[in-house]
Amino acid sequence: MATGIQPQPGILDIALYVGGASRLDGQSNVLKLSSNENPLGPSPAAVQAFSRAGHDLHRYPSTDHADLRVVIAEVWGVDPARVVCGVGSGEILKLLAEGYAGPGDEVVFTEHGFSMYPIYAHACGATPVIVPERDRVVDVDAILAACTDRTRLIYLANPANPTGTMIPEPEVARLAAGLPPQALLVLDGAYAEYVEGFDAGRALVEARENVIMTRTFSKIYGLGGMRVGWAYGPQAVIDVLNRLRGPFNLSAAALSAAEAAMRDTAHTERCRAENARWRDWLAAGLADLGVPSDPSSANFILARFASAAEAQDCDVYLRSQGIIVRQVAGYGLPQCLRITVGDESACRRVVHAVGQFKGSR
Repeated sequence: MATGIQPQPGILDIALYVGGASRLDGQSNVLKLSSNENPLGPSPAAVQAFSRAGHDLHRYPSTDHADLRVVIAEVWGVDPARVVCGVGSGEILKLLAEGYAGPGDEVVFTEHGFSMYPIYAHACGATPVIVPERDRVVDVDAILAACTDRTRLIYLANPANPTGTMIPEPEVARLAAGLPPQALLVLDGAYAEYVEGFDAGRALVEARENVIMTRTFSKIYGLGGMRVGWAYGPQAVIDVLNRLRGPFNLSAAALSAAEAAMRDTAHTERCRAENARWRDWLAAGLADLGVPSDPSSANFILARFASAAEAQDCDVYLRSQGIIVRQVAGYGLPQCLRITVGDESACRRVVHAVGQFKGSR
């Protein structure tokens, strides 16, 4: 029967997000390297904090996330009043689209950008504008050329996913300075902690009124299952986000675990060092097999094969060996596979399997 009930414009244009696979039928000892998870897991202090939170499950959580915001401020040297917390950085990225874009507006991102960006745009009725990259690296001039008087948001992941590449801070500053006055630059820093000495845009946020940076606890902090993120931005923008977010958007357990994870800077440093060590080893090992990758600043590499067919065949072979990596044809990279950096055993297992695949052809 026909119905007059229809969703808002743009909703049906959304292609459903497909996460990394996590299991293989008939396979034991499955190695999941498809979701950029931290192989070292969270800080033991975070696990203990989560456990302790179980004694108060009948209590509502904090609505202002004050304790977590204070810890974030202490570790990252930011103003806690200008920090907002969300259900992963994804909720904050979505709230920014809801708060600042709508029908007739444009949301800009690059061709290999995170696949949720167009979803956020469509969900609020805005028009996604896709900008070409240059050899899998963000092109600031191309972004500036794509901006118009209708541009409201520019999503920029730095380091980028799924390429792992990043642009230097002066280029980000040049982008921010060149934007039209009504546009907000959103620096998606999901992988920022993997870059030694990188402030992920903090200084730029403090110097300008058109920049906000987002972060997540899902990657280096190992709390992907908890869904916690945060942002630092102009007070006016943070005020808008706080008006939009749900008052109890984060559970007490998630807040407690995130606070403990943020405080354990020694664990974070260990995770950064181990990732850099085995990321370089994995990239070199695959390059020796004829599978190059761009220098990655994240916790994965984007392995490039000779063709889309070879990449797909390698993925099939890896799955037959119990190894799950990420196909990225949906990101416009059909000839590539994104491989999360695991621990030593995982990295050696991947290189061995790809070597067997290449040797069988």
